[in-house]
Amino acid sequence: MLRKLFQDSSGNFGIISALLMVPLIGAAGLAIDVTSAMTAKATLQAAADAAAVGAIAEKSPGAIKAMLMTTNGNVDVAIQDAEKIFRAQVSATGFQLESSSAQVVRQDNELKAVFTYSATVPTTLMRILGKQSITVSGQASAIFQTQTFRDFYLLLDNTPSMGVGATPADINKMVAKTSDKCAFACHIVDNGKEDPNSYYNLAKKLGVTIRINVVAQATAALMDTAISVRESPNQFRMAVYTFGKKAEDTKLLEVSSLTDDLAAAKSKASLIDLMSIPYQGYNNDQQTDFDLSFKNIGEKMGKAGTGLSAASPEKILFFVSDGVGDSKKTTGCTKMLTGSRCQEPIDIKACAALKQKGYRIAVLYTTYLPLPTNGWYNQWIKPFQSEISVKMQECATSGYFFEVSPSEGISQAMKALFLKIVSAPRLTS
Repeated sequence: MLRKLFQDSSGNFGIISALLMVPLIGAAGLAIDVTSAMTAKATLQAAADAAAVGAIAEKSPGAIKAMLMTTNGNVDVAIQDAEKIFRAQVSATGFQLESSSAQVVRQDNELKAVFTYSATVPTTLMRILGKQSITVSGQASAIFQTQTFRDFYLLLDNTPSMGVGATPADINKMVAKTSDKCAFACHIVDNGKEDPNSYYNLAKKLGVTIRINVVAQATAALMDTAISVRESPNQFRMAVYTFGKKAEDTKLLEVSSLTDDLAAAKSKASLIDLMSIPYQGYNNDQQTDFDLSFKNIGEKMGKAGTGLSAASPEKILFFVSDGVGDSKKTTGCTKMLTGSRCQEPIDIKACAALKQKGYRIAVLYTTYLPLPTNGWYNQWIKPFQSEISVKMQECATSGYFFEVSPSEGISQAMKALFLKIVSAPRLTS
């Protein structure tokens, strides 16, 4: 009987099943609860990603604030924005958020956001094994490259040669209506009194547009372009200069001082006019001194910066001219002198001196048109006509040269050159 008792196996399945039930339920619970934790983790990570990216998005309050900062450091408004975005994403979930924090820092031209989080997800069947919750945590980060800060110093040639007709049609009209077949609308003002018979007034009567008028309009329009593409109000600053108001006092004339109020600069630039002279041939027509103008504007521009912040902007000379110098230059003239009068393509030594200071030079060359009916042109300018464009391009920083002929739009050309500059990668040493 005793032997039969020990050999009887009936009922073992039930006992074994009972013994195995707890680990089986625990294993099933582990799969279910881990899946829930992974789902929660995915939700939290997506919210953290959205917070990190949203806090420093291009048009976000954080990015705008960072662009206005003049030093590196925390961007508090972006930190607050990140926390709001994160909590909005996880407000209706089934887990307990234990902690979350955002850090947004500007370091030079990089804006970096880091968001960390931790949460507990309650378990279900795993509680049989004594596990009440699962902790999940993670981190998201994002980097935004802030835009480059640039100061533009516009140097506009308004000397008498820029009184030429703006288009071939304008030139032909002036030639046809002047006794000496002159294409230039010289602005004669003597002792504050404007000569009603000057070709400047004739051009107005004929409806002729002269080149400086187009340049003034293009400069004003450029301000609108800068406003439309800047990322913050202080990203671009502009100053506008000409070669002077009148020939008797040729000097660097400040039309608009350096400012980020581009609307005000636009208003002033639109009023730019041709330099006046007291009479034709005054001072042997020596009003276009590129060497002196470049030297003087270099003294205005200050130290060239890195462009990484508003406190250290890049410095760019934006030069608009027909490229022919005409000044008193007893030594160093690259072409034949007439006494002490030097008529020459721009001397690139003046350009090189500014580049050595770390400035970049953008050149918009308004093509110097051949004037075959003009004896002065045929004798003095025609011999080096082919060199004018070449020298203007050599003056420019590589890639920052644009030539526009009278049949093309100066406004469009100036805009295209500006956009090329601001879209170019920032140069680092």
